[in-house]
Amino acid sequence: MSARLPARASERHPLADGVVGLWPGVAWLPASGALVVADAHLAYEDVIGAALPLWSTDETVATVALLRRQTAAREIVFLGDIVHGARMSEGAGRRVRAALDALRAEAQLTLVAGNHEGRSRAFALLGATVERLERDGWLLVHGDGPAALGQRTIIGHLHPSVGLGGAASAPAFVASEALVIVPALTPYSAGLDCCSEDFRAVLGAWNVRPDQAQVAAVGGELLHPFGSLSTLRDLLRIRAAPRAGRLRRRKHLGSDRAG
Repeated sequence: MSARLPARASERHPLADGVVGLWPGVAWLPASGALVVADAHLAYEDVIGAALPLWSTDETVATVALLRRQTAAREIVFLGDIVHGARMSEGAGRRVRAALDALRAEAQLTLVAGNHEGRSRAFALLGATVERLERDGWLLVHGDGPAALGQRTIIGHLHPSVGLGGAASAPAFVASEALVIVPALTPYSAGLDCCSEDFRAVLGAWNVRPDQAQVAAVGGELLHPFGSLSTLRDLLRIRAAPRAGRLRRRKHLGSDRAG
């Protein structure tokens, strides 16, 4: 049986009970009015010491603010890795504080600590953070700790993506009724291919099978649903098979010429 795409691309896509995916990769909990943003990695350019303008912080926060207005969200939750690191220049620190203050003027702002906040939880920069919280029957954690089995959970941390060939990839939601993985909002991450064995192993730790996990990729200002992870893997195998055949034939012909 051939795999089929299950739905048309749209700006929002239902992920699980009470959880909606929004372009460009933010989860929306309508019942509590909460936007969930994963892995923003603010001040990335400064933290890595690159000779780049600090543009991604302003762009990311502007995107979140626009979504807040479009949804009338009452709360914005940053699901860990809010900043790329706790140590940054004074100028970058002021920029991050101003950006977060701008969001606080829009709605309640809740910051969940992630591994990039370090042991200090970047307290001097971010102020108070939490390790976890619950909204609408879902546990919200960064996702770098042990799997919270038996509890519906929304995480970030993994930067899930769909490989597009070569080095290209697209951020993607991966969701089941037990686990929703939100893609990274930072523009700097290629992500972890959700079709990889490493990603499959992570799902296994959460007792989620590939056929239970739905994939929706972010691209072209829309979300593109691919059905289950198993379906996506089948689609990619179907597309790769003719190419692999051509490569084998070329190798065989090359050997003939060499002889």
